[in-house]
Amino acid sequence: MAGAEVGSSANPTCKIMTFRPTMEEFRDFNQYLVYMESQGAHRAGLAKVIPPKGWRPRRSYDDIDELVIQAPIQQMVAGQSGLFTQYNIQKKPLSVQEFRRLANSDQYCTPRYLNYEDLERKYWKNLTFVSPIYGADVNGSLYDEDVEEWNIGHLNSILDIIEEDCGVSIQGVNTPYLYFGMWKTSFSWHTEDMDLYSINYLHFGEPKSW
Repeated sequence: MAGAEVGSSANPTCKIMTFRPTMEEFRDFNQYLVYMESQGAHRAGLAKVIPPKGWRPRRSYDDIDELVIQAPIQQMVAGQSGLFTQYNIQKKPLSVQEFRRLANSDQYCTPRYLNYEDLERKYWKNLTFVSPIYGADVNGSLYDEDVEEWNIGHLNSILDIIEEDCGVSIQGVNTPYLYFGMWKTSFSWHTEDMDLYSINYLHFGEPKSW
């Protein structure tokens, strides 16, 4: 890994790559990022990292039901023929328990599907019906404080230095955000602030699709 030439001709087809680091590799976030780039992972725009077996960011999720989503949004979509506009309507606060009940209700739950392609067809076909609720931009992290590996709140990157040495805190950039989604909640394709990388960890629920 050391000395790998970042931005070389690796991954010429720009495929989305999946990595499975060992626990030893997983302990050094910055070094593993260098390795991923040496393999050309950045050329695809995103990559998937599967943590080593036995690693957990949180011991238990049994105690998060009363966590409050302060400003959930209802995503109203209008349009047709592949051209859509999304309007976000802020709703009253919801607890995680209340949000979970909504997400699993008959009105909002994921429909039955045969495969991923079938589910995607149903997404586009039903995009303008039954506007989903999205628990977006919740300040904080579900990681236990003593988790040292890939802790989203403490990645030991240059962004930590900006906060610690300069006292500059930019919510969602050098502080973590939580997102609670349900069927059809969508987060627009976009370039990250200042072209920075973004890191996401899926704690629980259905697989996330980009």
